[in-house]
Amino acid sequence: MFSNLFKKRKLQIFAPVNGEVLSLDKVPDPVFSEKMMGEGVAIMPDEGNIHAPIEGTVILMPDTKHAIGIRSKDGTEILIHIGLETVSLKGNGFNTHVIMGDSISIGQLLIEVDWSYLKEHAESIITPIVITNSSDRVIQFENIKQGFAGETVLMTVSPL
Repeated sequence: MFSNLFKKRKLQIFAPVNGEVLSLDKVPDPVFSEKMMGEGVAIMPDEGNIHAPIEGTVILMPDTKHAIGIRSKDGTEILIHIGLETVSLKGNGFNTHVIMGDSISIGQLLIEVDWSYLKEHAESIITPIVITNSSDRVIQFENIKQGFAGETVLMTVSPL
């Protein structure tokens, strides 16, 4: 009966965008493929915008709008990096719907993305979803090929 009280709760990380789910080693950037930022997955978007993969708080929203950082209630920190070399776009192709400090819920629209613009002006539209504090987390990856924003669980995370 009491054993359930002491079980570590697992945080489900949902897909933030629709697309093909890939392992991080498929990302053509060593910062992500060599997991310098942490463990995670990537999505090759096929449509849609960026939605909240968890319930939490926005902890990073650069002026360039190309990435967003979120912290869950259990302290798990997630970085969604939209495309590669997109910082150089200086915010073009992105329209944000949240700001630093906002509380967000699963599936909430975070950033509108003009994928056509990104395909034309960025190195790649592949979108890494990284647990930046993965060194003190246990991560279990789901064996899936296609993700749907706010519906498909990509991975579960729990503190060590």
